[in-house]
Order: sequence, then C-alpha cells, then structure tokens
Amino acid sequence: MTSENKTNSDSLKEQLEGMEKMGIKLYLNGVPSTTDYIVKNCVNEDTIYMPDYVTDENGKVKEIRYDRIFQK
Repeated sequence: MTSENKTNSDSLKEQLEGMEKMGIKLYLNGVPSTTDYIVKNCVNEDTIYMPDYVTDENGKVKEIRYDRIFQK
C-alpha cells in the first residue's frame, strides 16, 4: 500500500467510524457492512469511490451506501 493510499484509508476509516457512532448504517453493494470492511474494499491505487448518502424525511443522513464496488 502506498503512503497516499494509507492516508486515504486512514481518512476514510476515521470518517466512517464517526458516522457509525452517530447511528448511521453502512452498506457495501446493498449489504449491511462495517467501517473496516468498506475501508478494505474501497481504497485502491486507481479509483476514488463516491458514496451515496441516504437521508430521512428531515434531511438527516441515515445511511451511507457504497455500490458497484468490486471486492478484493
């Protein structure tokens, strides 16, 4: 893993852990997931993944979805 990927991985992990602590559910390819599993599968050398943020009727984020991810 390059130092840039390590930085991206650490940043993503920190962000997702904070979201999980707020009660936001995480999904990978439509399946409930965890921070560690998403970080493992969403950081590589050639691609930056953009998640979908799903909100409730009041506009509060309730889910973060990473779809169309080719898992390692």
